[in-house]
Amino acid sequence: MNLNKVMILGNLTRDPELRQTPSGQSVCTFDVATNRVWLSPSGEKNQKAEFHRIVAWGKLADICGQYLAKGRLVFVEGRIETRSWQDKETGAKRYRTEIVADNMQMGPRPAEVEPPTIEYPADAGEIEVKDIPF
Repeated sequence: MNLNKVMILGNLTRDPELRQTPSGQSVCTFDVATNRVWLSPSGEKNQKAEFHRIVAWGKLADICGQYLAKGRLVFVEGRIETRSWQDKETGAKRYRTEIVADNMQMGPRPAEVEPPTIEYPADAGEIEVKDIPF
């Protein structure tokens, strides 16, 4: 039995690119950054970013192209595929490993406005259980 399953949670590093194949099928590509944090043996905090190319097809591609944007948090579930092609300039064989998305969930939108600060009166005093009306 074999399994090729990927789940990542990260932020888009650029706006998605939506296009159509010659046959009219939608394809959307975007990059997602994930961070790995670990402690060294001496206790020092280390961090490394990984960048993943995501490819979505069909209706999922249309949704990604319409709703995703740079900086947006996204959860992607899919599979790893490596494609190859011949470089037109050098003639060398080229490879790219990508995550082909099967499912995508958007995280919350970044806050555009600061939430309002709630100020409580200084003389409110303590609330006692008998003061609660239920």
